[in-house]
Amino acid sequence: MKRIVISAIVAILVAGSLAAMTFSTEALRYKVTYKWGLVDKQAGTAILSIKPTADGYATKLTARSDPWADKFYRLRDTLSGSIDKNLTPSIYIKVAHEKGKYDKDIVKFSRNGSSVKGKCYRFRVRKNKATTDSITLNASGTTIDMLTAFYFMRALNYANMNVGQSTDVNIFSGKKCERLHINYRGRETIEIGDTRVSAYHITFTFTMGSKKKSSDDMDAWISMDSRHIPLKLEGKLPVGKIRCFYIGG
Repeated sequence: MKRIVISAIVAILVAGSLAAMTFSTEALRYKVTYKWGLVDKQAGTAILSIKPTADGYATKLTARSDPWADKFYRLRDTLSGSIDKNLTPSIYIKVAHEKGKYDKDIVKFSRNGSSVKGKCYRFRVRKNKATTDSITLNASGTTIDMLTAFYFMRALNYANMNVGQSTDVNIFSGKKCERLHINYRGRETIEIGDTRVSAYHITFTFTMGSKKKSSDDMDAWISMDSRHIPLKLEGKLPVGKIRCFYIGG
């Protein structure tokens, strides 16, 4: 659930395909549901927000499980960051309270030409014992973080993309660099509540250096209006699936 709620709509940067898009202050709200057979129940909520600053934008994503789901997997996560007007991240912070554990990761980005470095500082609490460490991640080419990825995705010019077109982008988390492979699947009609809407459909997969998948394929559907709002996300769990639905904002 954690991967899908926090990072499920993770995005892409296709050379030459970004639309000229700016963001105003907003807070997009989502309900998270768990589906297994006939079971289809709300399991949590999430809010994705952005606010313009002098240099770019301040971004934030909060996610929490509902009381009944807390008994199985209690989740209280907050992601925050700063990106410039070209949607390039400078800092990414993740604070997670999950299953009685506390994690805080801070990633500071620096660039030299096409080379990107992420200095990651990590703080952990396990059974009342605190530990700290740090690691440096390196990549070449377009490199973003889990939160910035939402805004690259929304800025894509889907109208000019061909079905089957795909790309790859680097993702820095607090402890590893993953490769994100995105595939554009075309336009589809989906149900959001009682409404049927047309949307752009994409799938994405995370891999590590060995090109071994680090998650199952995930799906996202993006609104076809000028806001490019992520309307629906879907990913598999060992039992059942998690789905996220846009409910306003």
